[in-house]
Amino acid sequence: MSSMVQSVDWLAIAPPTITAVVGLVVLVADLFVGDGRKALLGWVSVAGLAASALMLLPLLDGDRATFCLTGDTGLCSYTADRFTLVIQLLVLGGALLAALLSVTALKDANKGLPEGEYWFLLLSSAAGAALLPASRDLATLIVALEVASLPAFALVGIKHGDKKSSEAALKFFLSSVTATAVSLMGVSFVYATTGTLYLTRIADKIQHVDGQFHTLAQAGVVLTLVGFAFKTAAVPFHFWVPDTYVGAPLPIAAYLSVVGKAVGFSGLILVTVVAFPSYADVWGPALAALAALTMTVGNLGALRQRATRAHSAVRLLAWSSVGQAGYLLVPIASAAYSKDAEKAIGSTVAYALMYAAVNLGAFAVAALVARTRPLNRISDYRGLYAESPLSALLLGFFLLCLAGLPPGIIGLFAKVTVFSAAVDAGLGWLAVVMAVNVVIALFYYLQWTTLLFRAPEGEAARHPVPAPLTAAIALTAVLGIALSGAPQLILRFSATSLF
Repeated sequence: MSSMVQSVDWLAIAPPTITAVVGLVVLVADLFVGDGRKALLGWVSVAGLAASALMLLPLLDGDRATFCLTGDTGLCSYTADRFTLVIQLLVLGGALLAALLSVTALKDANKGLPEGEYWFLLLSSAAGAALLPASRDLATLIVALEVASLPAFALVGIKHGDKKSSEAALKFFLSSVTATAVSLMGVSFVYATTGTLYLTRIADKIQHVDGQFHTLAQAGVVLTLVGFAFKTAAVPFHFWVPDTYVGAPLPIAAYLSVVGKAVGFSGLILVTVVAFPSYADVWGPALAALAALTMTVGNLGALRQRATRAHSAVRLLAWSSVGQAGYLLVPIASAAYSKDAEKAIGSTVAYALMYAAVNLGAFAVAALVARTRPLNRISDYRGLYAESPLSALLLGFFLLCLAGLPPGIIGLFAKVTVFSAAVDAGLGWLAVVMAVNVVIALFYYLQWTTLLFRAPEGEAARHPVPAPLTAAIALTAVLGIALSGAPQLILRFSATSLF
């Protein structure tokens, strides 16, 4: 019996574990902390996420794995390799910035959001999101996906008595549960045909499936992808995005736009490139079609937003994030056709890192504007430069990065990287679709940017900016500007070691 006992590599699992433990500590502490000192819970959560991110540093010296099959160290449920660490940095960094935005949002909330529950849910979701890229079997992958998702439903609907918030949470919940059910069916088909859940063993066994089970295996591959495609907000699984972002507290919309996507994309990469490489002829064309459809629908949706409509700024960012998801899918689809799949996956990771920094920056400035103009219309940003010059300049920079225009060199660099991945893989038609979409996106990004520098309609009033909000905007600005100065750093950093 002693041979069945295995030691746990606590250092390898430290990042998600610390996040989960701090979440529990905050929930229990909430019972004993008085109403006047609830802000402490927020700062404990921020410190916990920072500590989790710092625990990635000792893991850089080499790949580590734990929860391995007894007698076979090659089959492990948890692997901390380069790919895992890069995605965990993205997840924990995104959660940390969302937490900084939340500290201010909770303080400003008129109806008083339940702080203990809020921080517990945010940390629980971040722990699941940090676990997912390390998962190397389908059971752990689906569990991590659900741990990241379930608290997010509650966070979207946490504004008690707010009809929009409740409706958004319900729509998000029902569509997500359906997608997960379809994914689980796919996993059961894959297990039925291969007899294993470990990704690398599936890759070996699925190549030698009996002819009569071939169709079942194909169906399993396609259905397994559905849950992850939903999380990435790929069309036609995107319909929950605009209402959810508007109904959720703004920091949670920012969190979903970055961390939710990281979860979906890391899951898609693991399932396609690691588990089903021999079925590239099935998932390659499917993801290429999804990419083209997603970027087109997302950009056309953003183009249709009226500047005077309530919450149009958040809606535009929501549709824009659907469009960006389409660009992110391009290199994953290219990996099916490319001889250098590792380079293609590196392009997706590099684009995700760029997108995370500048998108969180745009949400941070949106949170700042929402403090004085709660309707958060695009027209509310008119003359922001006269009111807050630095915020206007930074928002303009973030929007130009998302558009891929100088001085947002990092955005341009990331788009060229993705574009070249499609061309190298022989997907010329997809590169053309992407080029057309980049031009469409230029229109609405530039329209918003020019509005910032127009003369304000009324008297420009200056308002103090809370320290956590200042920190979030400053962090994203420093990242965006530094990477625009040296964009090759992000490509070198995101070179993965999945193979």
